[in-house]
Amino acid sequence: MNRREFSNLLGAAAALWSQRAYAQQQAAPSSPIRREWLDRRKEPILEPELPIIDPHHHLWQRPGWRYLLDDLLLDTGSGHNIVATVYMEASSMYRDRGPEEMRPVGEVEFANGVAAMCDSGVFGKTRVAAGIVGHADMTLGSRVEPVLTALMRAGGDRFRGIRHGVSWEAEAATLRPNPSTRAGMLADKKFREGLAVVGRLDLSYDVSLYHTQIGEVAELASALPNTRIVLNHVGGVLGLGSYRSKRDEVFARWSSSIKALAARPNVFVKLGGLGQSYTSLRFDEDAEPPSSEMVAARFRPYIEICITAFGTPRCMFESNFPVDKISYSYHVFWNACKLMAKGASNTEKTDLFGGAAARCYRLNVIG
Repeated sequence: MNRREFSNLLGAAAALWSQRAYAQQQAAPSSPIRREWLDRRKEPILEPELPIIDPHHHLWQRPGWRYLLDDLLLDTGSGHNIVATVYMEASSMYRDRGPEEMRPVGEVEFANGVAAMCDSGVFGKTRVAAGIVGHADMTLGSRVEPVLTALMRAGGDRFRGIRHGVSWEAEAATLRPNPSTRAGMLADKKFREGLAVVGRLDLSYDVSLYHTQIGEVAELASALPNTRIVLNHVGGVLGLGSYRSKRDEVFARWSSSIKALAARPNVFVKLGGLGQSYTSLRFDEDAEPPSSEMVAARFRPYIEICITAFGTPRCMFESNFPVDKISYSYHVFWNACKLMAKGASNTEKTDLFGGAAARCYRLNVIG
């Protein structure tokens, strides 16, 4: 068998694997993803050659919801030029034994294995998990350093940072309970002590929260100017409960907070996550899946505020898949991003679609 025949055989095997995975997911218990609904929207790919780093996605196996490498490759292979991704922690694949604080190391081991598979080229051009962000408990304070050391060892030269979510708001806490978060975590002495270690090791801190907490991130960034902070999902625009009917009021408070936060040069912002379930901007309750024009129109005010405040060197589009897949397909989302970036210069587009992510996470996969 020559090299071409071998390559064709591997390609056929990968395609068969993806088809089987699709069938298995279709037969699995119900998940928030409605494939038949999403598949009703077909669009030509805009600017198909534009290189993209997707700096925020997850992989997991949860009851009724499977999203692993083959599922991701079906999305990244849907037409856009996804050259690399950053794996984001999701409490997935933790070790089931050993010290509690060390169990998240299992997720980074898993992600690094996926990355090694994709670096072989067998699964296509996309370097999945070229950067890996894991989890460590910042409330350990300085005692988190051995955990970070273990994460760095597990992730090798791909490990780039940690995420410890702090999403908390009084009403949301009753509607969307999360026993691992509480009010004021970012100001906690031990939490900041842990983040200081993160900064000293030249790792980044991804923070997920609600828009009501953005001011706390600004205070944190000022207190730890040498720690690189990445604001997830444009700051978590809350749309639960009473917030659902206050979109204008929420936007005003959110935009004011974003502009203040942007004055801290050690903060980056991810442009995405607006289609998930806690926002009022989601599309999953609509009868038909949205077009990219509809997504761009709804998200544009938030994206433009962020770009104006932070500048493109600190802004990066993110898919947040599969979480945002409840609202739109992967190819529709990136088409919408390209529509929102229409009129940007080549340099600005490079920033938004990969350059900012490459600098933030120290990746060498895009020019």
